[in-house]
Amino acid sequence: MTPSLTLLHTARAHCQTFDALRDAIAPRAQLHHKVRTDWLTRARREGIGPELAAEVRAEVRAVRGPVLCTCATLGDTAVEAGALRIDQPMMARAAGSHGPILLVCALESTLASSRSLLQVNLRNRGNAAPVTTLVVEEFWPLFETGQQANFCAAIAAAAIEAVQARPDIATIVLAQASMADTAHLLDGLGPEVLTSPEPALRAALGLD
Repeated sequence: MTPSLTLLHTARAHCQTFDALRDAIAPRAQLHHKVRTDWLTRARREGIGPELAAEVRAEVRAVRGPVLCTCATLGDTAVEAGALRIDQPMMARAAGSHGPILLVCALESTLASSRSLLQVNLRNRGNAAPVTTLVVEEFWPLFETGQQANFCAAIAAAAIEAVQARPDIATIVLAQASMADTAHLLDGLGPEVLTSPEPALRAALGLD
């Protein structure tokens, strides 16, 4: 049976990211992309109010079959309706690491949700590792305008500076899918670098 998965995105760039991942790890899988860029715009401007939350939940519930929400900002709301949030598999892996964790967030609007999910996973593992957060929202316009290489380079530079200030950092968690390409720029830095797209797609397709 051909696996099928619906993905809810708030950035159109994620369609290509996940199609490429699918081709690499599960070429027979069918991915159905739904893009709502307005949801993230509204969440950043107004927070996740009742109207937006109802729209997200309705979209998830209208889908037959599994749903993966690739927006960490909306992750909690999507999970309430039965979706898998993109960062859960990554956070579970981070919770199994040893030593201080650097949580890098692309947007302030994702910080509370991302940190909360990481802390839940840490508690579930009995891991008391300290978490340092780094919000790099000033670089978000680069992502919005398609300057992915510059976006990732700027984030990598900020992460390197943070690790230099805290050389005991053992794990770097790149909290949003938009930052995944930053990982290779941190090769050789020392800490393990975790990203969300591949672990999430594997989990959603039942490959793990």
